[in-house]
Amino acid sequence: MQTQNQTAASRSPARTGQRSDRADGDREAAEPAFKGAPLSNTAPYNSNSGKEWFKPLRWGVDSLYLSYPGELSREVDNRLKELKQLAQSKTPGEVAKAQLPLAGHIFEVKEKGASLFPYILEDGAFRIQLSRPGHKAPMAYVKVSAKFLAHAGPVEAERQLYALLSELGELKESANVSRIDLFADFQSSFDMEGWDRHAWVTRASSINAYAVSGQFSGWSVGLGGVISARLYNKLLEIVVSGKEWIIPLWQKAGWDGSGLVWRQEFEIKRDVLTQKGLSKLPEVMKHLDGLWSYATTEWLRLTLPNADDKTRSRWQIHPLWLFVSSIDWEGTGGPLAKRFTPARSPNDDKLFQIGYSAILSYMAKHGFPASELYEGCEDFLASAYAYHEQKAFDLGLPFEDFIAEKLALKHRQYNTGINDPEQEAKRQAKEVEDQAKAYRKASGG
Repeated sequence: MQTQNQTAASRSPARTGQRSDRADGDREAAEPAFKGAPLSNTAPYNSNSGKEWFKPLRWGVDSLYLSYPGELSREVDNRLKELKQLAQSKTPGEVAKAQLPLAGHIFEVKEKGASLFPYILEDGAFRIQLSRPGHKAPMAYVKVSAKFLAHAGPVEAERQLYALLSELGELKESANVSRIDLFADFQSSFDMEGWDRHAWVTRASSINAYAVSGQFSGWSVGLGGVISARLYNKLLEIVVSGKEWIIPLWQKAGWDGSGLVWRQEFEIKRDVLTQKGLSKLPEVMKHLDGLWSYATTEWLRLTLPNADDKTRSRWQIHPLWLFVSSIDWEGTGGPLAKRFTPARSPNDDKLFQIGYSAILSYMAKHGFPASELYEGCEDFLASAYAYHEQKAFDLGLPFEDFIAEKLALKHRQYNTGINDPEQEAKRQAKEVEDQAKAYRKASGG
């Protein structure tokens, strides 16, 4: 039996589809309903060197934005209003209490909302925006994190999200997909800077190339439109984003850690989905192959420009694009992460790097030799203790309370602990008591 990577790599790279001469990705209204049928590609793979290769590692859904029609309960609305006021407090101890424990998550309650959504809750799995009762906006608009999707997959992630939101109010429908980002991570011998912008044949109006510190980092097409694309150096991006959790998944898929990993990504918004007859998550998930085909054969193609042919739609497809467009979305897209925590705390590697850098800087400043690392660490900690003890004194706080406040703020930021467990226990007891009273009243007891 072939592995998923062997299947995708050996699948005949054969799709192009027809292209309209319309120039902008925002003008999609005339598109026929999407049926999800595979498109054809008659462009041959004519490699001059015969040495180019393409190895897919992972592919799937990177970001998922869902909206839920419904209504927030009045009780939850009042509770969130109080928590938001705590988040806006000028007292750190009060700010640290702006948390909402819910269904195994400890959400940070933000001090500000967004248009139509006054409440925002966030942890490492979900960013939830909630509207107030009585408004026409959806009850919830949610971004599911890429890390959680890499652990649970879109269907299971949405199942957990639905159960969680059901505790906040009445959901009147299943989730509508507001945006979905599809990706494919791969290794390849192709030079990603080996063509200019004219090689991209697209309906979008903007095409841009990027570099970081002189190193080519990738391409973007149609940013800001209802559909957009990025082809970029994912390893370089990880340096900025800190998404090191993806590296073990590449390794499981066969990456040896020595070569560059590139990502082809498409951001597809609701306008396009509804024009294709897709709205609910189950429908969208059934047609991922068709969406990828549409994006890589009709909306965007990488070609080999032919100066003798002014009709760009006839230009031969670039060999790289033949492979990219032929990713097999009918199968699995790679291994899922076995472990996940909704906490947003940095990994220990980063903390150790920061701490070690600070200690070495302190030692260099104060003349400690490398042989006195232990003494330097002790001196650093003693000096840091004295520094923060003085800050606490200046604020009129006992040092223990000063540290407790700072730690509580980190718990809130990282979703790692409830800062007011006694108050939360009282709230839960009152909720149970209110439910019991409501039951007795309804039953005539």
